[in-house]
Amino acid sequence: MSTDHGKQFTVYCSQGPNPWKVVLILEELNLEYHINHNDTKTNAHKEPAFLALNPNGRYPALIDHSNNDFVIWESGAIILYLINKYDKEHKISFPDLESNATATQYLMFQMSGQGPYIGQLAWFSMYHPEKIPSAIKRYADESKRILSVLEDILKDRDYLVGDKVSYADLSFVAWNSLLVIFPDHFGTWKTDYPKVAEWEARLEERPSFKRTTIVREEAAKN
Repeated sequence: MSTDHGKQFTVYCSQGPNPWKVVLILEELNLEYHINHNDTKTNAHKEPAFLALNPNGRYPALIDHSNNDFVIWESGAIILYLINKYDKEHKISFPDLESNATATQYLMFQMSGQGPYIGQLAWFSMYHPEKIPSAIKRYADESKRILSVLEDILKDRDYLVGDKVSYADLSFVAWNSLLVIFPDHFGTWKTDYPKVAEWEARLEERPSFKRTTIVREEAAKN
């Protein structure tokens, strides 16, 4: 698979949160990438060309053109690949096994808890053909439970692991930013979970997050 854009990576994206977790990591590591952005309404992610990259037919997928066009999909797996291969200075990872294992623990927590619960809340609130109040309540309550767990973890620290930002923290911010679209359930979340709110504010002040936001907005225009 060839590239004519001169970037080290190609990231296949939609406007859903998971691809932007990957872009945020690329920005943190100052790695050059090209965005291949698609609206999921076009069903490009179900076409043979994309399924050849990701047989699961979901975004994101990443191609590392500097590594024999190595292809990897699933946002968490992509993040771990990038960290293990390209974060040699441990900018957002750690030099010791235990700290990295703990960071990966939180990444798995994000992928198994925060992302799916907020995603299902969005589905049943906005896209499901009929309103099912019990489903909406379940996923809103579970999303709040995740916030309460994070609030407890962050009660005496600024970041999830050690005293610095890591890929563990960064994996949460794209999904957490969606809470604003559920005012009935999360209109007061920053007051209810003040440590989480402070943590998110620190993450959103990072230059990498601001650059990712710009890239995301530009991609949405195309």
